Amino acid sequence: MGVWPWVAFVGFVLGMLVLDLRVFHRKAHEIHLREALGWSAFWIALALLFNLGIWWLRGPTTALEFLTAYLIEKSLSVDNLFVFLLIFRYFAVPAVYQHEVLFWGIVGALVMRAVFILAGVALIHQFHWILYVFGALLIVSGIRFAFEVEKEVHPERNPVLRVFRRLMPVATDPADGRFFFRRDGRTWATRLFVVLLIVETTDIVFAVDSIPAVLAISHDPFIVFTSNVFAILGLRALYFALAGVMELFHYLHYGLAVILIFVGSKMIIADWVKVPVGLSLGVVGALLGLSIAASLIWRKTPAHA
Repeated sequence: MGVWPWVAFVGFVLGMLVLDLRVFHRKAHEIHLREALGWSAFWIALALLFNLGIWWLRGPTTALEFLTAYLIEKSLSVDNLFVFLLIFRYFAVPAVYQHEVLFWGIVGALVMRAVFILAGVALIHQFHWILYVFGALLIVSGIRFAFEVEKEVHPERNPVLRVFRRLMPVATDPADGRFFFRRDGRTWATRLFVVLLIVETTDIVFAVDSIPAVLAISHDPFIVFTSNVFAILGLRALYFALAGVMELFHYLHYGLAVILIFVGSKMIIADWVKVPVGLSLGVVGALLGLSIAASLIWRKTPAHA
């Protein structure tokens, strides 16, 4: 594949980010359910339209790889939203400023994912045995997911945040949505920037699971990158759409656990057993559907004091 598809895609992403920040969300406001659902539908439709383009230009196998990778990344992103919700609650971030934090968090995530993907693909091409390391990592992550009872956030343990606080004073107020301001001749960081820093560092941890999982589906850097980008671009809208009902999906992490174990095993046995991409898509879709259905059928009983 030549350089022009990369240039065109990156240009498209940058254009959408500028439109989002400077046109559609120029003024900070609270994102309500109707707006969030509309944007979620828009990003999903855009990803499926891109998938049709992949089908037309590169054939059904590559298109199925994109769709499977997108579905895995999207489902892992839903689980990550639980952590973002806990971070916002921990720091009492006003709803009107949450979009701004997520926007810049996603910009940072796109850059970091690009670096991780290119590094992962390069490692696979240079050292074939790294596939077994990635596969084992996914299986371990899947087992960890299965035994994860309740998500917690501990910002005080974040080493990046501890170092940052030594370098720059941090104010406790959000300062009208700004990340920095000047006071008494000094530059201060606001609580919003601290939240952004934690979101960014948390996403790096998430990438350790998600990037190898997508590389288990395809080693094509363009497919891996574009599927990640579309899943991440729709993350903000998905957050606001699901923020009030995330607790309903209490069995989702079990489905994600089995998915990670499945794709990790697929990566390890790839030299001897080729699992068709269509079968992978079916397994991932079925596991997600079953875990979501189980969550809706068997509701979590609220804990009583």
